[in-house]
Amino acid sequence: MRRISIFGATGSIGQSTIDLIKRDPSRYQTVALTGGANIKLLAQDAIDLGAEIAVTAYDEKHDELRQALAGTGIEVAAGQAALIEAAARPADWIMSAIVGAAGLAPGFEALKQGTTLALANKESLVTAGPLLLAQAAKYGARILPVDSEHSAVFQALVGEDIAEVERVIITASGGPFRTWPMDRLKSVTLAEACKHPSWDMGQRITIDSASMFNKAMELIETKEFFGVESAKIETIIHPGSYIHALVGFRDGALMAHLGAPDMRHAIGYALHWPKRRDLPVDRLDLAKLGQLQFEAPDDRRFPALRLAREVMETGGLAGAAFNAAKEAALDMFIAGQIGFTQMAEVVEQVLAQMSADLRLDNVQLSLDAVYATDASARKHAFKIGKSI
Repeated sequence: MRRISIFGATGSIGQSTIDLIKRDPSRYQTVALTGGANIKLLAQDAIDLGAEIAVTAYDEKHDELRQALAGTGIEVAAGQAALIEAAARPADWIMSAIVGAAGLAPGFEALKQGTTLALANKESLVTAGPLLLAQAAKYGARILPVDSEHSAVFQALVGEDIAEVERVIITASGGPFRTWPMDRLKSVTLAEACKHPSWDMGQRITIDSASMFNKAMELIETKEFFGVESAKIETIIHPGSYIHALVGFRDGALMAHLGAPDMRHAIGYALHWPKRRDLPVDRLDLAKLGQLQFEAPDDRRFPALRLAREVMETGGLAGAAFNAAKEAALDMFIAGQIGFTQMAEVVEQVLAQMSADLRLDNVQLSLDAVYATDASARKHAFKIGKSI
């Protein structure tokens, strides 16, 4: 029986993971489940899976969680320190699906076990990729990608030599606004940004997908995880979301990974790796699909892609500044303080200011430096957001 923990259990990735676990519960023993403000869901899942401990990220939610789990024998905790303590509990497989930079510390702690970390928290690689990979190597841990795109690349590289790779192509649906007139993007509402045409995801990642900031993060992730030069990383608009990524080799061959737009595929691959098991995902009917559509991405419509390339070229702490500014800009958009297109403006100004002041590329990378850059970028972003 495998001991597992799920960090970010109440989010879309966490819920898809739990769905797979509940379909074959005899194979797993749940150690820790963590979540945010949705205490009812966290408590119910902890009971259903027989978790040893349930942790909410919010200190003020501790009593609510304790009451929800009273009499169950399930341990209850709250706050950042509790998340890290839960990550230190022995487990064979740990899902890292906390959204945002908040997932960085628990992931680093989990790797100290020398365990398998299923990584859905893209911010860990964007902000501190070299440090995360070094942590895994130090403790003999394994990191498996859970983003559908990076899982696709990982699978396409099985049995291949990374030195033979000529290009990596990350696909993007283009979101709900890929055909909108440019002048309409300024007036995009929160409700409109939360409607994805292909995927069923949480609010923040759905908005990031609409702005293509999610894809920008994935480009940086690709460079960090696979060690591919930024010049070899491409993106293509593929509205159907059936091809998740392609890997091109020096002989001109392209290996494409196709599947229904369902995160349980990538999650299930990481959960069962190195084997494959039956998964409850739709099978593609290629005749019914008829054709696959592709479009070149427009950097004017999606400036996040251009900014991602600048971050990859800069290196150092540029990823930490980029992610923090993006998270702050997203917070401001959700709160109605800035417009949809102004999110990219905020991020671009933060990167420009911090590059000039701090030389983001000329630094000694450390977790302390990552956290300091994160805090500084958020301050810059909120200040800029008030002025535009």
